[in-house]
Amino acid sequence: MNNPLLYLDGLPPFDQIEASQALPALAQTLQEARETIAQLEAIEQPTWNNFGAQLESLDERIDRVWSPISHLNSVQDSKELRDVYQQGIALLTEYHVEVGQNTSLFERFKALANDSNFALLTPAQQKIISNNIRDFRLSGAELSSSDKSRFAKISSQLSTLANQFERNVLDATEAWTKHITSADKLRGLPKSALATAAQLASERNLSGYLLTLQIPSYLAVMQHAQDRTLRREVYLAYSTRASDQSEHTEFDNQNIIDQIVSLKQEKAKLLGFSNYAELSLVTKMATSVESVDTFLTDLTNSAKPVAQTELQHLSEFAQNLGHEGELEAWDISYYSERLREKLYAFTDEDVKEYFPANKVFEGLFEIVQRLFGISIAVNAGVKTWHKDVIYFDVFDAQGEVCGGFYADIYVRQRKRGGAWMDTCIHRRTSAAATQIPVAFLTCNFSPAIGDEPALLTHDEVETLFHEFGHTLHHLLTQVDEMSVAGINGVAWDAVELPSQFLENWCWQTESLSLIAGHVETGEPLPSELLSKMRAAKNFQSGMHTLRQVEFATFDMRLHALGIKDQSVQTILDDVRDQVSVTTPPKSNRFQNSFGHIFAGGYAAGYYSYKWAEVLSADAFEAFIEEGLFNAATGQRFMSSILQRGGVPDANEMFREFRGRDPQIEPLLKHSGIL
Repeated sequence: MNNPLLYLDGLPPFDQIEASQALPALAQTLQEARETIAQLEAIEQPTWNNFGAQLESLDERIDRVWSPISHLNSVQDSKELRDVYQQGIALLTEYHVEVGQNTSLFERFKALANDSNFALLTPAQQKIISNNIRDFRLSGAELSSSDKSRFAKISSQLSTLANQFERNVLDATEAWTKHITSADKLRGLPKSALATAAQLASERNLSGYLLTLQIPSYLAVMQHAQDRTLRREVYLAYSTRASDQSEHTEFDNQNIIDQIVSLKQEKAKLLGFSNYAELSLVTKMATSVESVDTFLTDLTNSAKPVAQTELQHLSEFAQNLGHEGELEAWDISYYSERLREKLYAFTDEDVKEYFPANKVFEGLFEIVQRLFGISIAVNAGVKTWHKDVIYFDVFDAQGEVCGGFYADIYVRQRKRGGAWMDTCIHRRTSAAATQIPVAFLTCNFSPAIGDEPALLTHDEVETLFHEFGHTLHHLLTQVDEMSVAGINGVAWDAVELPSQFLENWCWQTESLSLIAGHVETGEPLPSELLSKMRAAKNFQSGMHTLRQVEFATFDMRLHALGIKDQSVQTILDDVRDQVSVTTPPKSNRFQNSFGHIFAGGYAAGYYSYKWAEVLSADAFEAFIEEGLFNAATGQRFMSSILQRGGVPDANEMFREFRGRDPQIEPLLKHSGIL
């Protein structure tokens, strides 16, 4: 009775939640859900109100109970939390497979779709019914009894394996550190990176400096360390994480990858698809594996000649600086940074001084206020899970609270790497009221050093804007049904549109005047420095594009071909031969930490980053044409895309905003390839 996870009024009480409460709360909620489903199965004449809305309520209640635990597992890892999370995921998977294969529920959704009153339902309700019919089929509702049983077992195994994959990556990342006592070994590292390394050492009662495989520490070494031996050591540690090539082979993910790929292929074939890639594309904008292959091939053909020239220039530059032989993987970032500094005469350290984190947040909020008419303010009364986490209220143009989000942006131990937005509470309207949506905004930036404020690189500023685009997509929705509100129900290859779209405001003079100001003097970003940053914006754009195309091609090919006749490594090597202009060492096991496709929902969908870039670049062209802060254009983008959730088709939403189908030329132009 005193379990805080069972009280669903308002925000999760993070100051009261304990890992031991998760399984009892989840078990009770799932039991109550099963009892309700038994009642719904008995309904002879289903309607939206007596059937569809009731299932929406069940889904929301389960999500509200589990969401805080799932989030804490990512940002505040502990053994106890891991154990209950793994057990909870198993319970949830069992429940969702059970519901997804429930032919009684399936028949009632089909009855709703065929009912004469279907046309009287709202577009959101109609879309939910259509999505459910599709999803029941994709969950095996039409399979034989024996195939249903096998499908359920596969789903359970995949859930367990994905969780173990992610845990292994986190543990492998945390397991490696390098203690350095002499600053001479770290020659070339910026002052801020040295200060961070010293602070990490001090936190562990060590003298000198401590390097880790967290991204801020890793990138500092790869881009700036003059000691080539150190760069090689750190590169090899990072690129072999969670593999048999690492010092810590106990976290090897290779067998898990093989099992995941094989099980996904088997799952697809049970449902009548030739491979998992075909199954994945059922819920995406892209219509076929061939269309994705054509898209990626076109990008490769556009970018590869540019990348080859870029690599040749880099090799010549490195030789002029005394480098002998071929450039190795641990040399490319280092010499690229030196070349960028020479060509454009600035460093990340020069830029960071103009991007104090607080100033960036204030400017970001001002930008979205001008674009979309919303305002944002700190709510200091909300309890969080860590002292660095801040909660913000979001207000609509009428001054009413329309959403909120937790911002957890600094790197720390036992926190999953990367950056992401996740949902905490979904918008949903009932007879009583409209429930406001709430999001988790998570990044891993370098924290403040001592009493100095936290400073962001411009890449980190872009990352923040990217994740905040996702946040706005979740918070600004006007859809009243949870399953298609915000990012829910949006085609996976369109869901990155709002996030990549918002990144563009990191580069414009008008918007930079809002987010940039010198940490000590407050002076604006100098026009000369901005000109250099813009000139450098597309530095090595061909190589960067090919890197993303390589990941996407590997992902699609792996899930189209499977591993029956060849290994994962062979597939990746073949893709690199065709796409890449550089060859990593044979020990590289990038795939063993590729969480996006093995633990993050992007399987046969990683191409969507580039696919959505086409949409975002073209959408931003409207603001170039009509004005960067044109309120009418901003309102049109909000009403056409941000507020629509997953109700209309993604192509339809884009056409509503742009008045035509998307074109690839803006992306190639923004990337510097055209």
